[in-house]
Amino acid sequence: MATEFTVTLENRPGSLAKMGEALGEAEVNIDAIQGMPLAGKGIVKFVADNPDGAAEALNTAGIAYTTREVLIVDILDQPGTLGDVARVMSSAGINIDAVYVSLSGKVVLGVDDLAGAQEVAGGMAVL
Repeated sequence: MATEFTVTLENRPGSLAKMGEALGEAEVNIDAIQGMPLAGKGIVKFVADNPDGAAEALNTAGIAYTTREVLIVDILDQPGTLGDVARVMSSAGINIDAVYVSLSGKVVLGVDDLAGAQEVAGGMAVL
């Protein structure tokens, strides 16, 4: 398991820089990240190597965030593998509400049943 941070930023120059600088000054490395615009804001989801340090850095910088636990899986890099993983999760009744790739090539899954997803992933042919 890993901790995912979700930050809502102003969609303007410098907002992401402020967040990145706060994490960098705290010696927190980002392992996985995704960002997208939504309703005039910027939504950034990331997994850090030091969740406690990331929380402290964001708090110090006055940047609001939420957290949740996510599943990180190492899947084969070949066509159809994501579909296979998603189908197995779906067949187990697990909804995937977020998916992105870490900087090391692993797949981050936000799911509605983390314990169930861990069990399902444990029985799959993932790396």
